[in-house]
Amino acid sequence: MQPLISIVSPVYRAEKIVDKLVEQISEEVSKITDNFEIILVEDGSPDNSWEAIERNCQKDKRVKGIKLSRNFGQHYAITAGLEYSQGEWVVVMDCDLQDDPIYISQLFEKAQQGFDIVYTVKKKREHSFFKNFFANLYNHVFNWLIDNKEQKSSNQIGSYSLLSRKVVEAFKNYKDYRRHYLMILRWLGFSNTFIQIEHRERFEGKSSYNFSKLLTHALDGITSQSDKILRLTVTLGFVLSVLSILGGIYIIIRTFISSFQSGWASLVVLILFTSGLIITSIGISAIYIGKIFEQTKERPLFIIDKTINS
Repeated sequence: MQPLISIVSPVYRAEKIVDKLVEQISEEVSKITDNFEIILVEDGSPDNSWEAIERNCQKDKRVKGIKLSRNFGQHYAITAGLEYSQGEWVVVMDCDLQDDPIYISQLFEKAQQGFDIVYTVKKKREHSFFKNFFANLYNHVFNWLIDNKEQKSSNQIGSYSLLSRKVVEAFKNYKDYRRHYLMILRWLGFSNTFIQIEHRERFEGKSSYNFSKLLTHALDGITSQSDKILRLTVTLGFVLSVLSILGGIYIIIRTFISSFQSGWASLVVLILFTSGLIITSIGISAIYIGKIFEQTKERPLFIIDKTINS
């Protein structure tokens, strides 16, 4: 029998959280139906998260474990979970319990009003000042670069969400190598709404997203969804060319009218400035070319090491 609800959660450094996660999810989903499955995707975690998943799979056949061959990343783990999900409705949530399972019933009730996607909007994110600051900065830059208003990003919307089977099937057919769960959903479209939730503190441990990972994730998100940066570099190059021509005309006129001596300092600054812009433009182009290279290799998005109860 097809499960009514599937819960997909990527697991990383969560050996002390898995038991509580399964307990709370089971308690909340049982209020809706006993016909559900919990899919825990172990994303190459260096701790004993897989052993914790195995233990819960042995206790309850509705708990299913997927072990990836290495650490592919959160969004690839979510993709793996969606690939294996069978539910008519699928809930995606993090494993750290900052997203309270108590809201699953609200997500489900909202979806019954005729929506294919129900997002969660956090009233306040329980992260550090710097993480919230850079997240807000990223969203402002991203929204400025994106032309399609349907794909606008918000720092308050998290991956905690509910999808209809129709959306899941469309998600599975999305073949871009670079993965960003929320941005893919925005691109897919479908009828959507949201509920507001409280964002709890982490049950245990700290986030595995350091500054380097966040920066890489931000660059992937921006360059995967927009080519506006490339167009901006072309515009900037054109403006600089026009300014250079005007500057050259000015120098020629000044030379004929009066003695004109250009300073070495201004020349050096100009050369360094234009060189920096050229290198930056080449770097931006290289990022996009690198993405094309990754896409053409057609590697699998993830590799499964082993599964339990699937």
